[in-house]
Amino acid sequence: MGRLPGESKRSPLDVTTVEEVDCGSYVRKKILYQSEPGSHVPAYLLIPKTVLQNAGAKVPAILCLHGTDNVTGAGTVVGIGGKPNRQYASELAERGYVTLAPNYPLLAEYQPDLAKLGWESGSLKAVWDNIRGIDLLTSLPYVRAEAIGAIGHSLGGHNAVYTAVFDDRIQAVVSSCGLDSFLDYKQGDEANWRPEKGWCQTRYMPRLADYRGRLAEIPFDFHELIAALAPRRTFIVAPLGDSNFDWQSVDRIAAAARPVFGLYGTADHLRVEHPDGPHDFPEPMRQAAYKLFDDEFGAPAKP
Repeated sequence: MGRLPGESKRSPLDVTTVEEVDCGSYVRKKILYQSEPGSHVPAYLLIPKTVLQNAGAKVPAILCLHGTDNVTGAGTVVGIGGKPNRQYASELAERGYVTLAPNYPLLAEYQPDLAKLGWESGSLKAVWDNIRGIDLLTSLPYVRAEAIGAIGHSLGGHNAVYTAVFDDRIQAVVSSCGLDSFLDYKQGDEANWRPEKGWCQTRYMPRLADYRGRLAEIPFDFHELIAALAPRRTFIVAPLGDSNFDWQSVDRIAAAARPVFGLYGTADHLRVEHPDGPHDFPEPMRQAAYKLFDDEFGAPAKP
């Protein structure tokens, strides 16, 4: 991915509101925030009206990361774009959470010049943008800074894991259809390990193309990443019919990581579910994810 930058890139957030929409029980703001000098991230900030109407109220906040969408981007998780089962940012806001949905680099309207900005991968640029998004959330007077979660589907699913590995302010992680072992990805077909294919695209980690034909030498995998989340609550949704990621590989990852959770006495904090369906985030799994946040942070008062 490259090296995570230091404070030199932690520029003022310089938040500007582009649009504000009354969504009934919450307000949806489309904003821009500066994640580093010369780079402003488009994002949606959803604020329950109960929070705005009660001075001094503080609630948990959830970072909501979208899947691959080159038209609507982050809009998919706030109910824009018509993708069913993706509106977890708006559903969480309806439950009383503040939610932030930043756009992923090189998708839809967000097209930063990664090379000019000095990034070796889109993955780490996204992680940094998310870290700065957490900076934004914790700066808000109505957010409990110690109660931050992350949720994502597909691209957002592994993006949530990566971000939580780098930033332990995230206390609960939900990943839907977001991962399997690099060794198992698309049955290990070498065609997926060429430049601009699969994980090797500019928006992900182009250096992974160097490992084509020797995937076992990749210096990390999701076994270590999931283990690094211990003892935090971690919920992985891996459908039986997912054509992107192999659910059996997910079970092997969980089996490798669970002993690390066990060292903390929290083996039950790593949960894996296999709904019988395709690459999707069905409502029962979303509701289970929301209950995980409620259990970790205490359910906020609904608007």
